[in-house]
Amino acid sequence: MAINHKHLFYFWKTAREGGVVKAGEALHVTPQTISGQIRLLEESLGVELFGRHGRSLELTETGRLVLEYAEEMFSLSAELEQIVRHYPAGRPTEFRVGVSDALPKSLVYQLLQPAVLQSDPVRIICREWRLERLLAALLEHRLDLVIADTPLTASGPEERVYSHHLGESGLSFLASRKLLDGELPPFPAGLGRLPLLLPGEDAALRQKLTGWLERQRLRPKVVGEFDDFALMVAFGQAGVGVFAVPTAIEAECLSNSGMVLLGRAAGIRSDYYAISMERRLTHPCVLSITEAARQRLGGPDKGNTG
Repeated sequence: MAINHKHLFYFWKTAREGGVVKAGEALHVTPQTISGQIRLLEESLGVELFGRHGRSLELTETGRLVLEYAEEMFSLSAELEQIVRHYPAGRPTEFRVGVSDALPKSLVYQLLQPAVLQSDPVRIICREWRLERLLAALLEHRLDLVIADTPLTASGPEERVYSHHLGESGLSFLASRKLLDGELPPFPAGLGRLPLLLPGEDAALRQKLTGWLERQRLRPKVVGEFDDFALMVAFGQAGVGVFAVPTAIEAECLSNSGMVLLGRAAGIRSDYYAISMERRLTHPCVLSITEAARQRLGGPDKGNTG
């Protein structure tokens, strides 16, 4: 009997998600449906693919073998879909990129802009989510690239994903003029007397910032935490508190006449990564992004530092 690919897909999804409940949530079906499809696959093959260990499911030896073939099959299926999507010639190439919601949108735009200026037409599809969700979409070939502020530690399915360092930027502290009394406070000591806005806990920059403040023996009053970088900037421009931005976009933020530079933090670097399924980057859009990053990121900072 030929293998039913739908049954195999449910098995593959369950093995990758770590259980029928999580697989059901990912596929928007009931756990009973998942279990029933796996049972039909086991009956058709005449073997058990999962064994129970307490409340957890564990792959049998045969199950691990089937999973290896399923991984290759669905990977090839995704590649076929990509090829068909780009056919016939002349149709815009789809470039699907995921962006961590902790990243500054203007910096992301600077990095992605070269991708849509290719000689061949490109249609960019941009998704902004938390990094874990972006990684899942990348592993399922629903994204070509993920841009993030932290590399991935290889473990489990992540072993097939590669983090390519795009560059780094220093950190600049900005404030609205309406927040100050007229004169610029000394930097960095003056930060201790001003309200502060921080990126959310999931942002890689958060720990670097709090560590730097501790080394400076500063305890500013934190008046806001934001997962979305653009929202933090909006609050900062409204005068709610001081906020930090990558030095790479400092000039753009200061183009707002109501903003002033307080100083740049010595010793803090914000890193950026392109995460892909490619060990060696070959996608023309990705190559254009890495080239733009080399030009825009990593330059030496100048000016008032603390």
